[in-house]
Amino acid sequence: MTKNYQLEVTTDHERLDKFITSKITDLSRTRIKELIQDKHILVNNKSEKVSYQVQAGDQIQVTVPALKPLAVTPENIPLDIIYEDNDVIVVNKPQGMVVHPAAGHPDHTLVNALLYHTKDLAASPEGFRPGIVHRIDKDTSGLLMIAKNAHARESLEGQLARKTNKRQYLAIVHGNFSEDSGVIDAPIGRNHYNRKKMAVIENGKNAITHFTVLEQFKNYSLICCQLETGRTHQIRVHLAYIGHPVAGDPLYGPHHTLKGHGQFLHAQVLGFAQPTSGKWLEFQVKPPQIFNDRLAELRETK
Repeated sequence: MTKNYQLEVTTDHERLDKFITSKITDLSRTRIKELIQDKHILVNNKSEKVSYQVQAGDQIQVTVPALKPLAVTPENIPLDIIYEDNDVIVVNKPQGMVVHPAAGHPDHTLVNALLYHTKDLAASPEGFRPGIVHRIDKDTSGLLMIAKNAHARESLEGQLARKTNKRQYLAIVHGNFSEDSGVIDAPIGRNHYNRKKMAVIENGKNAITHFTVLEQFKNYSLICCQLETGRTHQIRVHLAYIGHPVAGDPLYGPHHTLKGHGQFLHAQVLGFAQPTSGKWLEFQVKPPQIFNDRLAELRETK
């Protein structure tokens, strides 16, 4: 659906793209630049360059055309299915796989693989993520629950909203802890300076992560995290916020870290009530080999 915005400038000497980014937080700076270049953004009924310096009194019209729906095609990609019934599929997603198609990842995703496996996936409003009720990041491995019909989607999304399901993660993080466990209660929102990142910000969405320290090594620790909420990049942002970024995290961690292919974060435990019977289902999977290899090396130098 096309969206229209009318903005009035009250301050002088700010770049056009920067000004709009501060006013319409749903749009990335890159997307705004594209809209300016395509003449979907007008200043006083005229098209201007991205570098135009806005002036007090300027009237800015922003038209955001509806995005063309992504065509999602089935692909014969192997899946590690842990459980399946008439309502749900529980899959162990490998590190490196994107959950659903997006502008930068149109194919080779978990959704493409699921569509090849079954035609029974709950429809999604966007059309490009059938069955998906929650996500984990591309380079996070582990368990996801997939809805096969509308009833299952409503049930699983309701459990997520009510926080009655169970999601536990293993993480190798930088540094050592003086405490055995803790709770990180800090709101998360879009980073004001980098649209690709999230951050702990004053007016962010409520976010709570519980953690328990399992083992400590030289300069690193193995912890278990349990999500109470499910914000984008929540564990990664929260752990970086308390000074213990996830090892290998390219966005929130240091450059000098454990050798791997992204963050050492694994969705190990997933529990939820079966949508039709109400029976509690709980699953656990081991981390990928690279995770275990780094753990073994850390234990040798403990």
